[in-house]
Amino acid sequence: MDIVLSNMSNQPIYGQIYTQIKNYIISGELREGDMLPSIRALAKDLRISVITTKRAYDELERDGYIYTVAGKGCYVAEKNTELIREEHLKRIEGHLREIQRLAKVCNLSHDDIIEMFSIIQKEE
Repeated sequence: MDIVLSNMSNQPIYGQIYTQIKNYIISGELREGDMLPSIRALAKDLRISVITTKRAYDELERDGYIYTVAGKGCYVAEKNTELIREEHLKRIEGHLREIQRLAKVCNLSHDDIIEMFSIIQKEE
């Protein structure tokens, strides 16, 4: 698991860690029961504060992506398929809003967009 932090990002460091680990879990790269790096080890690897890493892990646990076993570490939680589905739906909605914005700029109609989507589906 590689986590890359960007000083240019508008997202705080703990948010970047949260988002990247969450994406690893949703994509299946991290599976149920996989152990995450310890808070201290991750902080050391990323050269950031332990407090920042702990905050990211706390938020991941609060949202149900990971769980902590006292004295043992943090692990990927069982996937809540409804939670993952909601996450994907939110991402799709975001992409659709961007498509809508770009379509207006390009003066595309609803039918034009549907036709583009149909062509893309046939290509796959």
